[in-house]
Amino acid sequence: MSAFASYFLDVVYSFTNCLSCFPGSPQLRINNRSFKILRLLGEGGFSYVYLVQDTSTDTLYALKKIRCPFGQESVAQALKEVEAYALFAPHPNIIRAVDHSVATESPRSDPSSKTVYILLPYYRRGNLQDLINANLVNHTRFPEKRLMVLFLGVCRALKAMHQYKVKGGPGGERSQGRAKRVREEAARADAEAAVRAGREDDEDEVAQPLMEGEVTMSQEGVAPGGERAYAHRDIKPGNIMIDDDGSTPILMDLGSLAPSPIAITSRSMALAVQDTAAEHSTMPYRAPELFDVKTGTTVDTKVDIWSLGCTLYACLVGKSPFEARSEETGGSLSLCVLGGDWRFPDEGPAQRGKKPAQGQPGGSGSAPQERIISDEVKEVVRRCLRVEPSERPDVDELIGLVQGVIEQLPEDGADD
Repeated sequence: MSAFASYFLDVVYSFTNCLSCFPGSPQLRINNRSFKILRLLGEGGFSYVYLVQDTSTDTLYALKKIRCPFGQESVAQALKEVEAYALFAPHPNIIRAVDHSVATESPRSDPSSKTVYILLPYYRRGNLQDLINANLVNHTRFPEKRLMVLFLGVCRALKAMHQYKVKGGPGGERSQGRAKRVREEAARADAEAAVRAGREDDEDEVAQPLMEGEVTMSQEGVAPGGERAYAHRDIKPGNIMIDDDGSTPILMDLGSLAPSPIAITSRSMALAVQDTAAEHSTMPYRAPELFDVKTGTTVDTKVDIWSLGCTLYACLVGKSPFEARSEETGGSLSLCVLGGDWRFPDEGPAQRGKKPAQGQPGGSGSAPQERIISDEVKEVVRRCLRVEPSERPDVDELIGLVQGVIEQLPEDGADD
């Protein structure tokens, strides 16, 4: 379906719901605020993202619309990212939800279908994937120091998740309260959808978020100040916005967030985690332990470290290391991931991302050549892309490594 067709269908579906459509100027209301829809920014799965403008203040926002057909996409899953935003706010490198609402679709379409609207800040510079695409088109590349400063900001966002401390005091209670209210709202909406669909017997099952996707529920029993780690599980260039200052990365899309670590105690649990990862973690950036989840193992925050390595490589080369390798060899992307089979473009085919030895392409004994990617930056990628999770650095080690690289890199030339 084309972008225009999707946009038109959205307007038609929502005509009797919360959208007030006028020729050439579709509008909507969210919790008594009126917005004008300007254009479609993107789409995927059950979701659409629009650029909208507050009719009172002219402020621009990104509006994420998620259709939740009963039995296919739950409101609990759709609102999980809002629940997470409430926990981590405020953080300079994690996006915040400005507002949200849950609406019932028109009875003429599907009486059990719900629609979730999430109002987010709009970043005019777009995301890292947009910058990668621009580099490919213009035959340019990121200035390394600027890139590593952006990368450091993403690491700091992940530190807030990987080492989340349960908040205490009035501020913590407000944060926890907001997140809990979002979860309860989602449970009520899913229960109502079940009743409308004639599935009253399934109400309790449908109303509960997936065990692996619980956010605030996973904090029960953890005292204020205690640690309750989370993994993002879908780090990729498209989920890293660039603030209007051009130097601050903003991590978004927390719908894949999961408590960490998770001990895999049964085959059914292993398959559930694997299926969730297949649905919510983008394949070229997904860690090997999520491709083949084994009973008796533990899935932890190191999945994000792997994805960070893939993201940094994509910024340097133009695509994920495993996309690049599978296209080069004609082999399976998943087999490349599981085997750790990747390399930098200037390295020999047998390197698989390892540091070149003397006399090999890229090594200190090879013929002089233009160094496209600095050795220091390459080493960060190599450290992240270790197939064995225990061999990858944790977020604190990675931050220290990146800070050291930034200090070593020369100043970039004229910035764009």
